Amino acid sequence: MRKLIALVFAMAATAAQAQSALPAKWEELTGPDFIKAIHQSQGVCVLPFGIIEKHGPHLPLGTDLINVRYAVEHGVEKEYAVIFPAYYFGQIAEARQEPGTLSYDMNMQLNLLQATTDEMGRNGCKKIVIVNGHGGNVHLLPFFAQSQLQKQHDYVVYFYYANLTKGPGRPQEHSSIDEHAGEGETARMMISRPDLVHQDRAKSESGSDQARLHLPDGVYTGIWWYARFPEHYAGDGSQATKELGEYDMKAWADDIANVIHAVKADNVSLELQNQFFRDAEHPLDTKQ
Repeated sequence: MRKLIALVFAMAATAAQAQSALPAKWEELTGPDFIKAIHQSQGVCVLPFGIIEKHGPHLPLGTDLINVRYAVEHGVEKEYAVIFPAYYFGQIAEARQEPGTLSYDMNMQLNLLQATTDEMGRNGCKKIVIVNGHGGNVHLLPFFAQSQLQKQHDYVVYFYYANLTKGPGRPQEHSSIDEHAGEGETARMMISRPDLVHQDRAKSESGSDQARLHLPDGVYTGIWWYARFPEHYAGDGSQATKELGEYDMKAWADDIANVIHAVKADNVSLELQNQFFRDAEHPLDTKQ
């Protein structure tokens, strides 16, 4: 009897190990394993959304993409989900003057993202979490999520963008400005890809606010970023420390794991989305 019990436990352990051994990255899964991964993830797939743009004189063009994928990959180690391949087709018109920047047409951005989530949904991703890694997408991605109410889908799009500037015990920053390629972002790259950080070059360009535009509060114009930071550098990457990067990356990964866990438990969004579309077919019948 003891041998039988031991055998059952061993088989269960082997099965659990085989399940947890599934790769999380979409492109690394075989066809049969992809089916298993969708079931194991409960249909939750994560789309880490980066960009290709200049990051000061000292960080790689793919900083946002590299950092967000690093955080997602470590997040799914705690809460399994399928990770979509590298995606960087977002809003970065404000950096078109800088070498290496890839800035796509506005309509192409929306059409490609819609086609991507449609394909993800067709492949069993019924809960799609877009994790944003680029500040320039903070208007694009909520708009995209809202636009999902234009046409019925059998999946739900969730949008998540972490606030990495606050947290209990977070190491103190030394920079008065830390918006792009500055202290925080450089620190995070020191964790995700330290071999690509050239911190000795961080002071070769100015990351100070040029303050060249003066408009009343509440007035927005697209040239605002160029008016402030024409060299596409906002802060001082020379101040970055590995300790700050370790804190931010752990907090980011933990947050992503919590988001995935909450999305797995969410059985309301799709139900309400379906009800919304039923109501939208007959607006005159909607209770007033």
